[in-house]
Amino acid sequence: MSDEQQDNIPKNSEPNPVSSPEEERKKQFEKMKDRFGKKPSNPFGGSNNSGGNGGNSFYWIYGLVILGLLGFVFFGQDFEGRLYEVDQTRFEQNMLAKGDVRSIVIVNEKVAEITINQDSLKLPRYFEADKSGKLVQLFPNPKNAPGPHFKLSIADKKDFIEQVRRIQETANIPLNFRVSPTREDRTEWSDHLGWMLPIAIMVVLWIVMMRRMGGGGSGGAGQIFNIGKSKAVLFDKDSNVNVTFNDVAGLDGAKVEIMEIVDFLKNPKKYTDLGAKIPKGALLVGPPGTGKTLLAKAVAGEAKVPFFSLSGSDFVEMFVGVGASRVRDLFKQAKEKAPCIIFIDEIDAIGRARGKNAAAGGNDERENTLNQLLTEMDGFGTNSGVIILAATNRADILDRALMRAGRFDRQIYVDMPDVLERQEIFKVHLKKIKIDATVDIDFLAKQTPGFSGADIANICNEAALIAARANKKQVTKQDFLDAVDRIIAGLEKKNKIITPDEKRVIAFHEAGHATVSWMCEYASPLVKVTIVPRGRSLGAAWYLPEERQITTTEQIMDEMCATLGGRAAEEVIFGKISTGALSDLEKITRQAYASVVYYGLNDKIGNVSYYDSSGQSEYSFNKPYSENTAKTIDEEVKKMIDIAYARTKTILLANKDKLTQLAEKLLEKEVIFKEDLETIFGKRPFAKDVAEENEKKLAANNSEVEPSHTEEKPAE
Repeated sequence: MSDEQQDNIPKNSEPNPVSSPEEERKKQFEKMKDRFGKKPSNPFGGSNNSGGNGGNSFYWIYGLVILGLLGFVFFGQDFEGRLYEVDQTRFEQNMLAKGDVRSIVIVNEKVAEITINQDSLKLPRYFEADKSGKLVQLFPNPKNAPGPHFKLSIADKKDFIEQVRRIQETANIPLNFRVSPTREDRTEWSDHLGWMLPIAIMVVLWIVMMRRMGGGGSGGAGQIFNIGKSKAVLFDKDSNVNVTFNDVAGLDGAKVEIMEIVDFLKNPKKYTDLGAKIPKGALLVGPPGTGKTLLAKAVAGEAKVPFFSLSGSDFVEMFVGVGASRVRDLFKQAKEKAPCIIFIDEIDAIGRARGKNAAAGGNDERENTLNQLLTEMDGFGTNSGVIILAATNRADILDRALMRAGRFDRQIYVDMPDVLERQEIFKVHLKKIKIDATVDIDFLAKQTPGFSGADIANICNEAALIAARANKKQVTKQDFLDAVDRIIAGLEKKNKIITPDEKRVIAFHEAGHATVSWMCEYASPLVKVTIVPRGRSLGAAWYLPEERQITTTEQIMDEMCATLGGRAAEEVIFGKISTGALSDLEKITRQAYASVVYYGLNDKIGNVSYYDSSGQSEYSFNKPYSENTAKTIDEEVKKMIDIAYARTKTILLANKDKLTQLAEKLLEKEVIFKEDLETIFGKRPFAKDVAEENEKKLAANNSEVEPSHTEEKPAE
């Protein structure tokens, strides 16, 4: 059977156990390919697969070429035979005067190359001693050494020629055996090294710079020819993304909307039968650390479709037009893999509103990139099956055309977690931490108001580090409290030098905060007070603020009084004040200013708010009110603070003995808790505190009788 007939046999025919020579050659070829790497796809040696070895397979060839050039430059003279250096005396007496010289060539008027007669090379004067002291012939085989054999450095060409003529006359060399030096100009590689080396260095630097600027984009990462390619990272069915919606605690509302998009991709018929269309885009908006990127990771883990992930800054480049080119390439790849999801993190890097502070007549590359993004998202063409997810914490500065329906159909606000959501977040992060029975998740959730999911993760990790530092086997409740203190106030500085007088002032300052907050109904109840320096503060007080959505004038006034308690306590006890109330004064000034200017809580200013939700006022040098109004605002702010300070002093004077008792206890223990205040002041008499005490007592009673109820429950 001929080879052509064998090639026509169908592939699904019965296999032949004996491999043909052609198959053996193919196997050998595949082995050689695997061994020596893939062939690069461009002149710079890069590969389309950034993780492979194709990009480095030809580097050794470059190295050999460079080494060869350097060797030719510096040692090229040895390729034509070795030239022995000779001095002037030996040349004149032992060579020229003896009639051994066959020719003399003056090269570049600097060096004379001397060729000796082959018969003369056998004479003893052309022997030299080797390392052992034995005389050896310089040129053992004269026939294979046609010359030149020696070289001589000369100072002046004319003097050298005249000296050669004179020595031959003096030695009575026959005219037909006399030699006349000839002149020759040569160009050596080393002569060009001075201008070639800088050019070579510039070329190498240019190549390196182009490879760097190409970045990590797909399709031959790091190459100048791929600088306009998208840098998006693709997650598909072959990628291992371990984050799911079960790892995202809290954020119930945001998860419902995001999971609906994922469900649409998995079960489109359920929605299309009702005439529904999939949302074209969803924008995740919220403060830093609330879990926007984590939600996107969960989508990548849950959705069984290709997922492109990149940052808004990946579109930014120093070359004009590169950003728009990368946007086009991104959507081209996405259309090829539709249905798919594109996630752009920190989209405000390219989505900032156009026309803000732009130079007149200037070409703004960021705006060109945004224009291309707007066109790709919802332009004349269609992107069916391509869903855009984006995240930002600066939605107020985004362009309105980007925010409209048809581009981002949904804006999902990811807010700071409340107490119930913080409990769920703690449960997720505590799964990997060994905790003991003293850890109460409800207590930890209440102790961390205003903390984001990232902050809670940091607390759990910090608590584990503190426990490990103390060589504990499990993480305790105290470790978590220390972690909260560490994150909020900084490290303890027990070795900080503080005089006894300063320590006493600090103790009364912190005791003043605790006293006033305990006696004001709407002030946050105290948890702990310490005079141990932490971070930049000399003392600190921890409170348990009530989580509320709106705040009244009475609540603001009580909070200001509690903040002014430290300054007022210094004046009541010592009759003088110090600089230790800087942060307190900054806080109450900000609160009073917001009450008057933003919230319209002042009778004289009235129901007027000068708050700018667009955020553009921070770039303006003008105030939105007149000079007379500004003067009135300053007066009302000072009046409000003065009223709060007078009330604070009244409270402290009425409880001066208890204030002193609390400060002395603080000086003794350095740290006091809520129970110590209850011992001195008694229970807080306010209605909400009484209700909380009754709830705690009821819960304690229920926990005592609960075992008897569990025994009576029928088995299911």
